[in-house]
Amino acid sequence: MSAAPDFPQLAVNGGAPVRREPFPSWPVHDEAEANAVAAVANSGKWWRCAYSDAELEQKHPGQIEGRSRVDVFEERFARAHGARYAVAVTSGTAALEIAIRTAGIEPGDEVITTPYTFIATSQCIMNQLAVPVYTDIDPHSYNMDAAQIEGLITERTRAILPVHFSGNLCDMQAIGAIAKKHDLVVIEDAAHAHGVELDGRQYAGTFGDMGCFSFQESKNVATGEGGMLLTNDERYYELAFSLHHLGRLPGELWYKHFHQGWNYRMNEFTAAVGIVQLGRLFEQNAQRMENYDYLMPALADLPGIAPCRDFPGITRHSHHLQMLRYDAEAAGGLSRDDLIAALNAEGIPCLAGYTFPNYANPFMNSEETRSRFAAAGITLPDYDAHAERCPHTERACYEEAVWLEHRLLLGDRRDMDDIIAAFAKVLG
Repeated sequence: MSAAPDFPQLAVNGGAPVRREPFPSWPVHDEAEANAVAAVANSGKWWRCAYSDAELEQKHPGQIEGRSRVDVFEERFARAHGARYAVAVTSGTAALEIAIRTAGIEPGDEVITTPYTFIATSQCIMNQLAVPVYTDIDPHSYNMDAAQIEGLITERTRAILPVHFSGNLCDMQAIGAIAKKHDLVVIEDAAHAHGVELDGRQYAGTFGDMGCFSFQESKNVATGEGGMLLTNDERYYELAFSLHHLGRLPGELWYKHFHQGWNYRMNEFTAAVGIVQLGRLFEQNAQRMENYDYLMPALADLPGIAPCRDFPGITRHSHHLQMLRYDAEAAGGLSRDDLIAALNAEGIPCLAGYTFPNYANPFMNSEETRSRFAAAGITLPDYDAHAERCPHTERACYEEAVWLEHRLLLGDRRDMDDIIAAFAKVLG
């Protein structure tokens, strides 16, 4: 049923919108970021290797001046998440690439992951000529269904790659137990989960062997582009650091390279912005949590709206996205796409998110991709068949999911009331 004939008062049909002014913009920034970048520019040291070994040896925790900003950002981000080691890189994708190589994933190996996430998660697996194997998502949380993992394990399985989608934690206790039983590496994609804490004691990105974060401009810590790999394992740290630094090892000759790696080094400007943004993270997340607690119960009272369930025990949340599950039948037949169009017309930014699952992306079953794997003696599964295996993912992509961005939760109570009023108007 279309919105147009049945709801003439809606803004999408020419009525007055609930809201005309914009919501808070993102990223939040002020003179602090500008001054941090200017300080790097004026220093004349624009990459971490501009700092001598002697200067690095004289570093003091927490001190910025006289030190590489990348070094400081790594130190502070690791400490904020309770991790021993951090490697700052050029993107969250780069962090995943390095983690997969560090874990020893080889061509033909299988990595169990989720189809409901940004495509980089799958592409980083396939760039190593490894094979993504997908669970369906849990219909209530939109995270990978941990109960399906064990049934997908074969003799080629080497790793599990859970994604803390929208900042909501996966069931890491269950995933960790399965990984331990089958001797599998766990790599957390925590691109949405900056500062997310469970039971007041452990943070996203530190439950598995490695955790990967993104600082792309939309993320809760935003530097434009950038990423971070966290680990508590010294061996993984040393290899990850080498891989991001073209295979170099500390203390060795500059032109002596021990691993086939990349130049994925973060630059000093990016790290300078990251240090300031990290300083804003926990206060902003607390504000998001407060607004979420006010907004979600009101939306849940409306027909057809059910917020995705958070994993029990989350004590600090990023709410990178607030995921709503929409039931068109319960809402009187208004389609998900008509709902989103109507809400945007009322001045409430929202979107449907992924228009198709990872396995339905064109490259997954393309002749180019299959030929590349075949040249290495690897036969990819028929990813078109996953539509039947992943009904909850299909429904989320094509019928159900409604996304609200985290910047909306940085508003005040009146902003939340406008969101509630717009949903009530459209669904009333």
